[in-house]
Amino acid sequence: MVEIQTLSKRYQVDEGEIVALAATSLTIGEGEFVCLLGPSGCGKSTLLKIVAGLIPASGGSVLINGHPVAGPGPDRAVVFQDYALFPWMTVNDNVEFGLAARGVDATRRHQVSGELLRVVGLGDFAAKYPHHLSGGMKQRVSIARALAVDPVLLLMDEPFGALDAQTRYVMQQELLRIWRGYRKTVLFVTHSIEEALYLGDRVLIMTARPGRIKADLRVSQPRPRDVAGDEFTRLRKQTLDLLSEEIARSMEQDSARAVTS
Repeated sequence: MVEIQTLSKRYQVDEGEIVALAATSLTIGEGEFVCLLGPSGCGKSTLLKIVAGLIPASGGSVLINGHPVAGPGPDRAVVFQDYALFPWMTVNDNVEFGLAARGVDATRRHQVSGELLRVVGLGDFAAKYPHHLSGGMKQRVSIARALAVDPVLLLMDEPFGALDAQTRYVMQQELLRIWRGYRKTVLFVTHSIEEALYLGDRVLIMTARPGRIKADLRVSQPRPRDVAGDEFTRLRKQTLDLLSEEIARSMEQDSARAVTS
């Protein structure tokens, strides 16, 4: 469903040009849950934002169901780490926002919002405001808002990165429950090996900058996954070994830049 072909991204800075992505190619099948893992600064979020249409690519292309991405579109929805809820709107109005922007009538908006808030366990909080909610509850509202517009592709940029460990684990389980119900195609950026292996059908490991796909690991374990089991432990070690090589390269690059500056 998603075809990324030789994608590249370059930034102009005072010191010259930074190549964030270089000749990155991958495909994602319909209904797949794909996690993107890599060292800090490798271009994970940059790749996701290009797919979302939030920033332009410097080269290459992104196709969604055969159609090129030239900007944001209703076929894609993004869930950010910082929730991005409107504090002056109720939970219900936040979920309905995208539908209202498209001119969907009020009756249909209320129907969709009510269903999704029940799905994420917040049916009793529709009239509350974001400041009344915990971090995990805010992120569930963000997920409901993304699903409300019925995208074919759900893009998630470290959505649980700001949560404590217990809430993060609960949200991972909630996300899988919702994903099984709606079966959206998901591209999920994370820094956590355990999170990637727990959630994903595939884990894509990126190189140090300039980012490209180093490895594509398929996780065949049935869900829910036993994080203490032999297969999970084997995959964790394999992923850690691959990722550690790129983290070391990234640190070497940082040291070299510090010396030259």
